[in-house]
Amino acid sequence: MVQATPFLLVLFLALGAHGLSAKKCNLTGRWVNDLGSNMTIKTVNANGVFAGSYHTAVTATSNEIKESPLQGSLQKSPNQKGQPTFGFTVNWSFSDSITVFTGQCFVDDDGKEVLKTMWLLRSRVENIKSDWKATRVGNNVFTRLQLQE
Repeated sequence: MVQATPFLLVLFLALGAHGLSAKKCNLTGRWVNDLGSNMTIKTVNANGVFAGSYHTAVTATSNEIKESPLQGSLQKSPNQKGQPTFGFTVNWSFSDSITVFTGQCFVDDDGKEVLKTMWLLRSRVENIKSDWKATRVGNNVFTRLQLQE
């Protein structure tokens, strides 16, 4: 049994160190999604509240696309374990619509941060009879935008 003790100690330390080295996902920064839209999230405050901007690469309107403000909240639960859930709203500056996103910030197997999101876009319609066509649903995957050197 004495000979097994050093082996078990090394095994225990190796398994424990793996848990300590897990990278936490951080929402702050610049992101790009699978459609080429860009988003910047500014500092997340102590309550989990954040703001930023969103520049979409796609639209259903013929209006000129403009950068639009976003406001959101990050779940601050101690159970998040570095991969938090979040939600934010984009108030489009160039159309009569608004989009709400919800998602989770992950660190993938390569150590890269990924935001997996789902969204609802609500467009203004002329009357209640047109309500059926006012809401769209979709999903996007965001990756951290790397700065050009």
